[in-house]
Amino acid sequence: MKSVSMSGSLRENVGKKDAKQHRKTGNIPCVLYGGDNQLHFVVEERSIEKILFTPEVCILNLQIDGKEYLATLKDIQYHPVNDKVLHVDFFAINEVKPVVISVPIRLTGTAPGILKGGKLIKKFRKLKIRAMLNQLPDEIVIDIDNMDVGDSIKVSDLSREHIEFLDNPNSIIILIALTRAVEETPTVASK
Repeated sequence: MKSVSMSGSLRENVGKKDAKQHRKTGNIPCVLYGGDNQLHFVVEERSIEKILFTPEVCILNLQIDGKEYLATLKDIQYHPVNDKVLHVDFFAINEVKPVVISVPIRLTGTAPGILKGGKLIKKFRKLKIRAMLNQLPDEIVIDIDNMDVGDSIKVSDLSREHIEFLDNPNSIIILIALTRAVEETPTVASK
C-alpha cells in the first residue's frame, strides 16, 4: 500500500474563529481520532491535495510537532458552494490491530457477455475490508473473463487470503445486464 508523509502543527485554540483564521492563511484544520486522545492540528492545503485527488488509497505518516503517527483518511468536509476543503478527519492506525479501510476495485479481462452486446454495470467502486496493516492490498482485482449476459459477482463470491470483506455478502458488485441489442429478434415464419 502506498505511503504518504505529511507534516502539520498543533492548534492552540479549537473553534470556528480559529479554523476560519487558519483557512485564510492556506491551512486546513484537521483532527486525528483513534489514539489515546484527539489531536487537533493544521496542514497546508497543498500537501493535503495529493491524497484527496487520487483514486489510490494510502497510509499517512503524519509528523505533528516532532511525533509521528500512522493514519488513514476518515472524512472530508467541503464548502457547499466552492468545493474547497474545510476540514479533514484522520483515524490513527495501531500496527497490531486490523485496519478497516475502503479499497478500489479494478476489473481485468473481457467478458463474453459484453462482446454479445450486454452492458457492464459496476455497482461498487470500492469495497470495505479489514486486514492487518502489512497485508492491505492497493486494490481488489476482479477477473471478468468468464462472465456472460445475466451473470453477476457478489461480495460473497470474493475471497482473498488474510482479508475480510465487510460489505453485505449479498450485494452485487458487477453485473452484465441484458440490453435490447441482446434480446432475441422475432423470426419470420416461412410459408
